[in-house]
Amino acid sequence: MVERGTDTAVRRSADATHRRPTRPFRQRQWLVNVLYLPALALLAMFTAYPLVNGIGLSFTDWDGYSAGHHLVGLENYKRLLDDGIFRTVFVNTLVYALGSTILQQVLGLGLALALDRPMRGRALLRAIIYLPVLVSPVIMGTIYYLLLQYDNGALNDIVVALGGEQQAWLSTTTGSVAIIVAVNTIQFVGLSMIIYLAGLQSIPTMYYEAARLDGASGWALFRRITVPLLQPAFATSIVLNLIGGMKLFDVIKVLTGGGPGYSTNSVSTFIGLTYFNAQSAGYAAAMGVALFAVIMIMTLVLNAALNKRRLEA
Repeated sequence: MVERGTDTAVRRSADATHRRPTRPFRQRQWLVNVLYLPALALLAMFTAYPLVNGIGLSFTDWDGYSAGHHLVGLENYKRLLDDGIFRTVFVNTLVYALGSTILQQVLGLGLALALDRPMRGRALLRAIIYLPVLVSPVIMGTIYYLLLQYDNGALNDIVVALGGEQQAWLSTTTGSVAIIVAVNTIQFVGLSMIIYLAGLQSIPTMYYEAARLDGASGWALFRRITVPLLQPAFATSIVLNLIGGMKLFDVIKVLTGGGPGYSTNSVSTFIGLTYFNAQSAGYAAAMGVALFAVIMIMTLVLNAALNKRRLEA
């Protein structure tokens, strides 16, 4: 009798759990869905419409100013494949993205490991390292331009004061590309540091304590515990840094203006030059669509690879 009564109570509880929501609950749910509408409208207005409109313009010969334009099919995309300058700026974009992403992961993880330990002034050091993330890239580029310019640059003033000669730090392609990568890394390494700090603080200390009881050393702890459990942080930081590097614009525009020539342009800065200087909005739109497609594919592939590695770990 007791078991039968228990079964009956369990069935009643299950029926209550799966019972259809009451009318007031459905009304509240409907109200919540309605409250999403302003956000969806803004998303459609400022994201979906520009994307669809840009894709449409990439199949035209619009100059960006006149009222009319004509469909040219895939001509703009064929032009991309034959454009030597675009190949150069696309390679530059990959260098900016991959170079700064690698540096930010190495430095960000190192800083996170160092500042995760108890020490005096730890909070202040974290804030100082993270502070450049809050600064506008235009301001960041201006600061380093004033530091590196040939005449009256702060760095050249120091070199001359020490008995050296002025250097044209931004006059060569290789040097300028390296400086842009370094400036972008300095600005956003704090973001990687914060992501890794959050990941480190989410790892239970009992794992380290158990490993130490088994005689594990510092490197073994890092390789066997820290790295596998930081896989979500690695995925987040790498994807964010890679997307930011692929879209790099402000720092390049302020530091070098894309020069010498077109040699330090990214795809983003070259789109601006093509639209406003060459008055070829259709071709610029095709570049933007190509950049969007590359970023999307890279993000999907990278996320899939990192998630697979996380599951294997």
